[in-house]
Amino acid sequence: MLKTLISSAVITLMLTGCSTADKQVQVTPQISPPAQSVFKTYTAEDFYKTTSVFGSSINHDGTAVLVSNDKTGIFNAYKVPVDGSEITQLTFSTEESVFVKSWFPNDNRFLFSADQGGDELDHLFVQDVEGNQIDLTPGEGLKAVMLSWHENDESFFALTNERDAKYFDIYQYNTDDYSRNLVYKNDLGYTVETMSPNGRFIVLSKDHSNSNTDLYLVDLRLKMAKPRLITEHQGNVSYSAYTFTKDNEQLLYSTNEFGEFKQAWAYDIATGSHKVNYKADWDVSFSYFSKDGRYQVTGINADAQTQLTITDLVEQKELSLPKLPSGDLRGVNFSQDSKSMVFYINSDTSPSNLYSHTIGSSSVKRLTNSGNPAILEQNLVTGEVVRFKSFDGLEIPAILYKPKQAEFKKVPALIYIHGGPGGQSRKGYSATVQHLVNNGYAIIKINNRGSSGYGKTFFHLDDKRHGEDDLQDVVFNKKYLQTLNWVDADKIGVMGGSYGGYLTMAAMAFTDEFKVGINIFGVTNWVRTLESIPPYWEAFRKSLYDELGDPATDKERLHNISPVFFGHQVKSPVLVVQGANDPRVLKIESDEMVESIRAGGTHVDYLVFDDEGHGFSKKDNRISASNKYLVFLQQYL
Repeated sequence: MLKTLISSAVITLMLTGCSTADKQVQVTPQISPPAQSVFKTYTAEDFYKTTSVFGSSINHDGTAVLVSNDKTGIFNAYKVPVDGSEITQLTFSTEESVFVKSWFPNDNRFLFSADQGGDELDHLFVQDVEGNQIDLTPGEGLKAVMLSWHENDESFFALTNERDAKYFDIYQYNTDDYSRNLVYKNDLGYTVETMSPNGRFIVLSKDHSNSNTDLYLVDLRLKMAKPRLITEHQGNVSYSAYTFTKDNEQLLYSTNEFGEFKQAWAYDIATGSHKVNYKADWDVSFSYFSKDGRYQVTGINADAQTQLTITDLVEQKELSLPKLPSGDLRGVNFSQDSKSMVFYINSDTSPSNLYSHTIGSSSVKRLTNSGNPAILEQNLVTGEVVRFKSFDGLEIPAILYKPKQAEFKKVPALIYIHGGPGGQSRKGYSATVQHLVNNGYAIIKINNRGSSGYGKTFFHLDDKRHGEDDLQDVVFNKKYLQTLNWVDADKIGVMGGSYGGYLTMAAMAFTDEFKVGINIFGVTNWVRTLESIPPYWEAFRKSLYDELGDPATDKERLHNISPVFFGHQVKSPVLVVQGANDPRVLKIESDEMVESIRAGGTHVDYLVFDDEGHGFSKKDNRISASNKYLVFLQQYL
């Protein structure tokens, strides 16, 4: 599972979001809708009166769920009773966000992680029933990740890179006194994927390239616990581990060996045989089991929207659920005895809410009210999946949000580019998107070539062609927008975060197509970025270089696609937003990009958050950023 947590941070999320560098005055824009309007517009403050909530660990007696939410303006831990009674706040951090991991199996202690100001050097903490907090991974400059619980409930496994900043070792922690033992020393530098419930087997992965990986099995009961290759293959095939079955006899893993999309396969440890477990016409994103092994939850990434299947392995049929509110089912988890379950429902027009359900009953109970009751869903917009043809005839998918104002006038539009490279724009609630759409801006979230979710061929089409073919997809997205009779063809901008911020700056520096650009912690100097990757990304360095280029051998090309060296070519206004503690896109990149644009005489606005990293976790900062976007767009688009 570490690949989900770290590899995605390298490839999928690497390049995905303030004291101010220039003294900024925060402005809350007041928008008066036109007389023809029968709907209401809302401020950023309105949209961020919603509560972001996640986490679905159910405690030992099945009475409560452990969640993080940002009700106080920063993420803290909360106890949510499954009977719908009053929610209890468990942590009271005022500076660092608390991200919950799990209850302890036999009491109401829990594990959580936190970093410092967004530096991504997470430590793993335990909070006991009296509220005392203990850092289980103390030290400077290290990163820790919760891995899994042992099936005996007396210990758990965690990863840290304290011994060698480049690689993660596995430690087993005792639940009584938190003493620990090093159970696997990762000298080979593989990625730890998952561990069997009995703690006997470890699955590791090795990236040979960004399209070719292997899985290895380690048996800790053997005197020489050496990794054993379990995915012999020919050609370029990618593998990753999902989980072990609860009897410790099989490993579920993903592979794209048999087509464009990832399928779920099962590897039998005793016989060494492989067989298909689940396949679809889209990627199988994940698969996992309830604690007792009765239910299997499988997620399909179906055209930028998650489709869940819950299978009752005893009855050998899909679990029947009562009629649910509209939206996507997410975060399914079961009680220890599988008699009850919790889950989230999320849609474009409603943030995630937590529900509970007793298996076999005819009802569900809503446990949270995440939305702002002052915002009516009919005033918000559901995205539509559309497709357009790019410069070479390739069909590009995107999600289009048409504002209510477009019913009676032409509206300006923004192309919103996801992070990555290799990320994906997806359906679901976004306060930022809904705020802009509600205030009259069309948003189209492009899934340019190189995005995940559309097959391995599509995913690799931008390898070492970043700032070229993917940028042309963005330009042709503009041309598509200009065919819509409700879009103002002369008022189209571009925005994005991380890798999307890079393509935003590339669009502004290397084309004259866009009226404005909003660059949210975007890479602007590929040479520096690739030379300064965090040490704990070492296992993915080869894959990263295959995707983007090696600064030692591809320096000239990387220089030529880096907007910071071409800021003088930017002719239209730009807004840059950056976290001062960002470990992925260093603040100096945005500093230099701003200076380069200004040197060319073009207007650039700059907003820096001193207490954020690669993404903004504090609600006040998210409100400030959203207000800044709207003020900037009102003035220049």
